[in-house]
Amino acid sequence: MNAHPMPSDIDLPPGVRLEACPEPMVRLVVETPLASGHLYLHGAHVAHFQPAGHHQTLFMSARSQWARHKPIRGGIPLCLPWFGANPADPSAPMHGIARLTEWSLVSATANAAGEIVATLAMDSATNPPYPCPHPFKAIFTAVFGTTLTVSLEIENTGADTMPVSEALHTYLTVGDVRQVSIRGLAGCSFFDRLDDARTKTEGEAPITITGETDRVYLDTDADVVVSDPSLGREITVSKRGSASTVVWNPWIAKAAAMPDFGDDEWPGMLCIETANALGNAYQLAPGAKHTITTTLACGKL
Repeated sequence: MNAHPMPSDIDLPPGVRLEACPEPMVRLVVETPLASGHLYLHGAHVAHFQPAGHHQTLFMSARSQWARHKPIRGGIPLCLPWFGANPADPSAPMHGIARLTEWSLVSATANAAGEIVATLAMDSATNPPYPCPHPFKAIFTAVFGTTLTVSLEIENTGADTMPVSEALHTYLTVGDVRQVSIRGLAGCSFFDRLDDARTKTEGEAPITITGETDRVYLDTDADVVVSDPSLGREITVSKRGSASTVVWNPWIAKAAAMPDFGDDEWPGMLCIETANALGNAYQLAPGAKHTITTTLACGKL
């Protein structure tokens, strides 16, 4: 595969550079006193975020398939304009086309707080990896500072109302997923995708991971806090424009069955996804826009 063309007309602030990786893909590299980070143009994909004084925040699989029209495994894949399988076309790419598209770098600047603000754009009408029945444009923004904030805006550029389901499919690095606890979803209804999508209600106790887990919590805008005693930290996942939260870990058998995921990597990751999925999918009118945002903040236990 040929590398994505290296942008040549973007002025970059100190601590930021573009590089063609051996994969080969183009990524924006952030190295400032506040944090380090990597943002790939392929899929507008944040693959690394480490605030100063903390462990790496995002999990990346060593088995990720670095190839055009393949998703990157780990970090924050974008699921847009559908989450999961396309209900109208089972042959369409899982989780939509945004994570498979080569995005354009619009700008990278430093704000007054010393944070790096990077903006990327895509248009489904321009060389999409799969024909999209509803044309749309999207803007992705990542702010690298003591926290990481990512925003995904979709605009319906077609003449018809567009069904949208979406997620910021965030993979968190944890010391041992069997020891973490998850707070913030008590009392929420969720679809248990491993139990015939039965609707259940979460109890009051913190959630623990004791086996393969795939749950879509609905009608919640609450912050989720992941306590990780192995790494001595908490990660708070907050969000806007989102009514669903997904909790996922593949555990042993699923990890072994995934070609782009290491058999022994599952204990070191946990997905807490900011989403609008299933019953929280929405209809976007022609010309309308919607933005979904998540912020990751690390703290000491």
